[in-house]
Amino acid sequence: MPHFKDKDIQLQYEGYVNTPLLWQHQDVYGLQQLDIPSHNISNFNQSVPEGLRLGKRVERFVSYELSQDEHTTILAENIQIQKDKLTLGELDALLLYNNQPIHLEIVYKFYLHDARVGDSELDHWIGPNRKDTLVKKLDKLKNKQLPLLFNPYTQPLLQDLNLDIKNLQQRVLFKAQLFTPYNDANISFELLNKTCIKGFYISFKDLKVLDNNKFYIPNKINWLSETQTQSNWLTYDKFYEAVYAYILNKTSPLCWVKFPNGIVQKFFVVWWE
Repeated sequence: MPHFKDKDIQLQYEGYVNTPLLWQHQDVYGLQQLDIPSHNISNFNQSVPEGLRLGKRVERFVSYELSQDEHTTILAENIQIQKDKLTLGELDALLLYNNQPIHLEIVYKFYLHDARVGDSELDHWIGPNRKDTLVKKLDKLKNKQLPLLFNPYTQPLLQDLNLDIKNLQQRVLFKAQLFTPYNDANISFELLNKTCIKGFYISFKDLKVLDNNKFYIPNKINWLSETQTQSNWLTYDKFYEAVYAYILNKTSPLCWVKFPNGIVQKFFVVWWE
């Protein structure tokens, strides 16, 4: 039997692998995905530091997945670019894919659809606590993270790796779990990948409509994981109590709901309306 924590990491990895790219077959915001063919890599056999936050955990999973691809060679990862003692930023990865040198930036996000925000398809996707947005992240990638490759202080690294900047291509590996308003999944997808939808979100004040179900609140690193039917399910009253503590702190937790028919689905309870 795998150790409890090992099992959690395996479920997180499977959740990462099963999360689709946020867009495919076209550029979005001038950004092109690195779309490596899936090899059904099911077992993750590396250790992960216990306190490693979700974003860094995903980088480990990406690194492992890329290392299993025979057409991919990772040249360097998590490279800090420094000017004297000041850190200017970090390159997530430099690699060869089919002998093509690539600078890769890795993103894994959770976004909720709010049609009241902005005017375009991209504008409507926001973070669970309304602090970040998809457009802000795309803008940061395009105008801050990817241009770091061309910073003069990055050039010595490229020279050490025998990389010619003129031959380098830039790609992102941007995965996301998307959530639509409760009972409103009729949303237009022209640029983004509809298969990224993982569930719904509901305002805390409307939670009563779900009172006939059972609930589970995973910790944040397990937001990656696929839902499990065998969990420590809470009654509605216990769940309401637990979620209320998050809402008081203006935090929107990701939760699982188990319906009477046995179907389990992810959803966010949001503090805002």
